Amino acid sequence: MGTLISFENVGKIYRTGDIEYEALHDVNLTIDEGEMVVILGPSGAGKSTLLNMLGGLDAATSGKIMFGDKEITSLNDKQLGVFRSQDVGIIFQFYNLIPTLNALENVALISELGIDIMDPKEALALVGLEEKWKNFPSQMSGGQQQRVSIARAIAKRPRLLLCDEPTGALDTNTGKEVINLLQKQSKEEKRTVVIVTHNDLFAEMADKVINVKNGTVFSIATNENPKSVDEVEW
Repeated sequence: MGTLISFENVGKIYRTGDIEYEALHDVNLTIDEGEMVVILGPSGAGKSTLLNMLGGLDAATSGKIMFGDKEITSLNDKQLGVFRSQDVGIIFQFYNLIPTLNALENVALISELGIDIMDPKEALALVGLEEKWKNFPSQMSGGQQQRVSIARAIAKRPRLLLCDEPTGALDTNTGKEVINLLQKQSKEEKRTVVIVTHNDLFAEMADKVINVKNGTVFSIATNENPKSVDEVEW
């Protein structure tokens, strides 16, 4: 596996008038193609800022970010928009589905980015919802809604799948189903999956664990034998 993402001395400062807030500093890391990576850390540690920079949602104040052979830190707003639409799929804690659209239409919506996507029914089949394509969000459980959001994210075949607390609004059993789906995306589809969470259990299932503390990467550990969802004591 080659390196997909690298951060070199990356920092992020937010400015409001005369007030500055350093959200990240001196971040160095690499993420390989097809890896399932978990970013762990307490609230306020810088996890969300790191996620935003991985997905080109936020610009670095300093340092260099590479995505394959592309330097993200040198892209303008338009180029960043193209990068996000083509290469990055994002899954949020709260599913961000349109309530007036059914499951199929919520997935198909991603085509409005002007990109080639897989058949929406095929994407729903990959997350086990091929029979629910006519259902509206109000007719689905939280776990099913999250699976629709995963189908929407993978429909554009992104190289990077970013997940922000993807099981935060789900019960344990449903959360396990979602993590199992994400692990399959990494293992079977060879897609790079990055999960931001405060749940230490996820570390046992990851190829790589990045610990964030006080606005920087505190440690990086590699799992030689990541566990499957069923092997973890929940």
